[in-house]
Order: sequence, then structure tokens, then C-alpha cells
Amino acid sequence: MNEYNRMKGTLIKFMMITFGALVYAMGISIFLDPNNLAPGGTTGIAIIINSITGLKTGTLVFLINIPILIFGWWKFGIKFILSTMYVTVASSFFMNLMNEYIILKYGVITHDLLLSGAAGGSLMAMGMAVVFRQGATTGGTDIIIRALRQRYKHIRSGTIFIITDAIIVSASAVILKNVEIALYAAITIVISNYVLDLVLYGGDSAKLLYIISSRQEQIAKRILDEIDIGITYLKAEGAYTESEKKVIMCVCRKYNYTKVREIVKEEDIDAFFIVSGANEVFGDGYKSYLSEEI
Repeated sequence: MNEYNRMKGTLIKFMMITFGALVYAMGISIFLDPNNLAPGGTTGIAIIINSITGLKTGTLVFLINIPILIFGWWKFGIKFILSTMYVTVASSFFMNLMNEYIILKYGVITHDLLLSGAAGGSLMAMGMAVVFRQGATTGGTDIIIRALRQRYKHIRSGTIFIITDAIIVSASAVILKNVEIALYAAITIVISNYVLDLVLYGGDSAKLLYIISSRQEQIAKRILDEIDIGITYLKAEGAYTESEKKVIMCVCRKYNYTKVREIVKEEDIDAFFIVSGANEVFGDGYKSYLSEEI
């Protein structure tokens, strides 16, 4: 039974990875590649070379990734790189397939650069999110940045992505001799990063609440009963009154925040209510400490 469950889990994982690679390839082949929008990374490099040579973008993505995959094999081992290698092969295959049977047969869906960038960037991000959730990457600069993050942990992945993408977009403006397309490619990157962050981490972000009230017990009870989220009492002392107080501290999902606010309003209209954003939350009901940072 354990062997069966393991095989079933592996099959589901690769089915999800295949689906992610398909969605990722759709964004590139249907929207970005036909309009010469180079969204950074190895894909952006492949689109630039395609516009010059006419070689298929999918084939170019695969060829560019070969030395990077070899480096990843050496750096992270075969277990990690196998799934990434599969994503690279699958996405390259899907790119060429869609180029041949959709673009060449039916033509480009839209030449509107903003619409193409928004649709293509969003599809790319959603495909990447599915792949990342399965512990793989789409190859290319993802592997290089992962290696840099291991050595220089103080550098955020987003910063490195921005620098590399900016270099590739600038190169596309020079090589393609079209600043307008490069600017739309930059917009594509912004949209893609936003959607990726939303899909990957949107569920992790939350509201951090501090509630100071003379009716803290009634408020706490209602929050526990009606919303079922954890509450911590912090011991505090008023500087002016020098009286001891209990401060309610809790973290809630964004969709629960309005309900908490209504409870506080109904129980104590004079309550002191502090709200701030919590970008990441670890612990019961949220993200596990054991989950690997993407």
C-alpha cells in the first residue's frame, strides 16, 4: 500500500508539473513570442534570438538550458534536477507544438502589446506557480538564482530577478531596435511577478491585529467562537493611567479581517485597534517551517 501511495503521489506530481509546463508554454507561444515580448530569463533570450534567426523558441529555450541544467545537476544533485529537466523538456515541446499548430495555422490571437503582455505574463506566472508548488523550477535563471541564494542568503531572490530581467529587456530594446516593445516587455514582467506572488504567497499573507479595549474578554470570546482563529493576550501598562491592561494580538486571513473589525465595532466603539500587514505567517493553520523557500 505504501508503494502504491508513493507511486500515486509521484504520478500526481508529474501530472501537475506537466499542466504547469503547458500553461507556462501557452503564455509564451500564444501571446509573448508572436509579439517579440522578451520577459527576461532564458525565455526572453530565446525570444530575442528567435526574432533574429527564426529558430523555434521552444528549441532555443531547451538549448540554452542545457549548460544550466548540467550546472544544476552538479550543484543540487540529480533528484532536484530531474523534475526541472522534465519541465524544461515539456515546456519546450509545448512551445513548439503550439507554435506549429496554433500560431502558424490560425495566426496571432492579438497584436495588442498590452493585452499580450498581461495575458502572457499571467499565464506564465500561473504555470510557474504550479511547477514551484511541486518542488521543481522552470529552469534557466531560476537555477542560477537558487545557487546564488544558497551562498548569499542576505540577497533576496526578487532583487536578482529584477537585475537579470532588466538586463535582458534592455538588450531586447537594443537588438530589436524597438524601445516600445521593450517597455511592454517590462510591463509583462511586473504583471508576471505580481501574479506569481499572488498565487504562491497570497494565502500566506494576513493581517496582524492589536486590540486594546476595556471589553477585551468579550471581543476575544466572539473572535474565538465566530471566526475560530487563535488569540494571544499581551500584558501591557498604560503610561498615563499606569493601569495594567490585556492587549489582544491575533493574526487573521484577509477575508476574515472585516468580520473581526465588525466584532470590535459592535463590542467597543472606543477600542484602540491597530492593523498591519503580515507578509508571511508560520505556524498552525499557516505555512510550515519545514516548507522550502521558493
